[in-house]
Amino acid sequence: MLDPKPQAGALVRCTDRALPSAAAVHVSRGKRPTPSSALGRLTALGLTVALSLSSAGCIKKILLEGQIASTRKGSAAIQSLHDWEIAEKAAMAGIAQIEGMRYLAPENEDALFMLTRSWASVALGFIEDELERVEDVEGSTSPQVDYLKRRAEAAYDRAVWYGQKLLGSRIEGFKEAQKNSDTMKAWLAQFEGPEDAEKLFWLGYAWMGRVNIAKERPEMVSELFIGVAMLERSVELDPTYMNGSGHVALGAYHARTPSAELDESKKHFEKALVIGGGKTYMAKVQMAVRYHCNKGDKESYEATLKEVLEAGDGDPYQRLPNTIAKRKAFRWLQPARMRDNCGF
Repeated sequence: MLDPKPQAGALVRCTDRALPSAAAVHVSRGKRPTPSSALGRLTALGLTVALSLSSAGCIKKILLEGQIASTRKGSAAIQSLHDWEIAEKAAMAGIAQIEGMRYLAPENEDALFMLTRSWASVALGFIEDELERVEDVEGSTSPQVDYLKRRAEAAYDRAVWYGQKLLGSRIEGFKEAQKNSDTMKAWLAQFEGPEDAEKLFWLGYAWMGRVNIAKERPEMVSELFIGVAMLERSVELDPTYMNGSGHVALGAYHARTPSAELDESKKHFEKALVIGGGKTYMAKVQMAVRYHCNKGDKESYEATLKEVLEAGDGDPYQRLPNTIAKRKAFRWLQPARMRDNCGF
């Protein structure tokens, strides 16, 4: 992905600059200014103007960074929306705004984090939602399905790109670490604490989402271990992040096929359900469509998805994720999807 160049002069680096000494520009009263003293005055004036402009640039930088930090803090409000259509429009508009902020402050970590999270969330919560709806109506070979897959992959691509810049600002060597699983885990061991957990979660999530969309391409599947390793490290650092979403993603991964690690999948889903306290629904949906589906357990599959559809509001600060989960549960209870994906 091309990195848009920041606007020239939009922000200047704020550094401490020493003011010119008074002795250097002092002209004694009562004396006719000499050429050198006149030059000194002009020099002082020029430095004063330069410092004023620099201070204005620093103020702009401080204000912009404060706006970005406030935007990140306030972005949690969208999670309380229950209307999927309104949330979709708000998410798209929000991404455009954050892209503009990052254009002006290209190294700002809050902006990089929000773009990693936003592009991954839009891909899953809105583009893939529409993709499944079109599949149910037009079939998997529909040109519209192909178009939506390309949209989703492009969104995940952008999330991955920003996520790599975000991690690279903390610790170098990401590209070299991708040699194999051992080198990846060794590099990830350098990340510590809850703040790193959320960064690793969103990049790992986007990485795995991109592979899932493009799973017919072997070169993409061969890089799946990178996303898995990031999510595993994220869970090690903070297993409760996003109501145990790291466990949900790993549970889905370990149940990717009927011959995958289903026992390990079940453990992750059960941990996520305990962390969520029954108030977040995506863990239940993913457990049904991944674990129960590949386990061939139709009774548990239907019961779990119906439980989600019949559930109340749950966590009021998770209304949007729960709405997305309910929409998915409804689709995966349709006879054709149950038959084609699970053999029920």
